[in-house]
Amino acid sequence: MEDVLLEVAENANTYTPLGPSDERIVDDRFVLWMGRGDEPGWNVAQRFRLRTDEVESLRDEILGILRARGRTACTWEVGSSATPHDLVDRLLALGLVDDEPTPLAVGMVLTEPPAQAPVDVEVRRAESPAEHLAAARIAAVAFGMPEPTAVRPEHDPNNLVYLAYVDGEPVARGSAAFGEHAVTLFGGSTLPEARGRGAYRALVAARWEDAVARGTPVLVTQAGPMSLPILSQLGFREVCEIRILLDEFDR
Repeated sequence: MEDVLLEVAENANTYTPLGPSDERIVDDRFVLWMGRGDEPGWNVAQRFRLRTDEVESLRDEILGILRARGRTACTWEVGSSATPHDLVDRLLALGLVDDEPTPLAVGMVLTEPPAQAPVDVEVRRAESPAEHLAAARIAAVAFGMPEPTAVRPEHDPNNLVYLAYVDGEPVARGSAAFGEHAVTLFGGSTLPEARGRGAYRALVAARWEDAVARGTPVLVTQAGPMSLPILSQLGFREVCEIRILLDEFDR
């Protein structure tokens, strides 16, 4: 089971359930996940098992797949188990660059209940278009992106969005993908003025409760420098590292 959790933490998009508009190509050499848009984060190549003489031709192969679907950029997630062991250097030599500002993520796993959520934070699943828009706006503010004016939510029971409320106002959001072996956490973010109130902790606790209810009491995630300390405090343990590279091949 430990090997499976390492795999899920290192290659999240390989194991999470596909949404209504998602596509995934699984090959012995790589996995390519394509989501709903053209942004690099919606097009992810990972789980590389290559010989040294395959790297350049594989990049050409992946770019051909993406171009055929009208995509212009993607990210390459090179985990601790990827081969060849100098894959990052080889990709940098082909023109890829670090995906700034956080090109390094840490794969983390939680197998015990997290710390209890604060009682004054309420967490609910986003259901309505207004709730999904609130979640998207929180993420945009937290990550320094333009705020959306509308969203088109995809109703999928295996991929859920959660909102945390303080004093009746939505202040934090997080997503969960309910897979066969674990629940993968994505997109945890809190409005700057609400940080320190326990909203992030409440979101983790809510998703843990739903993971237990579904019979998969395991949470996995990939942490950046901002989320790593709090996830460690909540009981997550580090299992791998992922170097994230940006490939803007047609931009």
